[in-house]
Amino acid sequence: MKMLLSLIALLSAALLANTAPPTCYSRVLSLSKEITESFKELQTSKADSCVEMLPRLYLDIHNYCVLAKLRDFVAYPRCERVLEVSELKEKARSLYTIMISYCRRDLVFLTDDCSTLENPILPPIEPSIIES
Repeated sequence: MKMLLSLIALLSAALLANTAPPTCYSRVLSLSKEITESFKELQTSKADSCVEMLPRLYLDIHNYCVLAKLRDFVAYPRCERVLEVSELKEKARSLYTIMISYCRRDLVFLTDDCSTLENPILPPIEPSIIES
């Protein structure tokens, strides 16, 4: 009987550990990745001149310049007629709000090099991927 109670307690603890709420940092990180991926998909899927003129949107939440980048993207006056752009702007606005209000004390900016957001340095591709 003790063994059964111990097993139930262990499984309950494991279940609770997996359902822990996200931290501010994890929420900001996941939302920034989601926005960056959505922007890449939008750039490749839409052949609209409006989409081509959008400012680049590479987000690094460890770079202080990301706040200005988000502000500029949300304030971009064109492309209201493209639904995907409006949705992306809404996500960017949400991320900006989270960063400046809810998580402002939890985030640590490691750099303020704005040029890296314009021309990101991507990690090198592993040779095994190239050869395949």
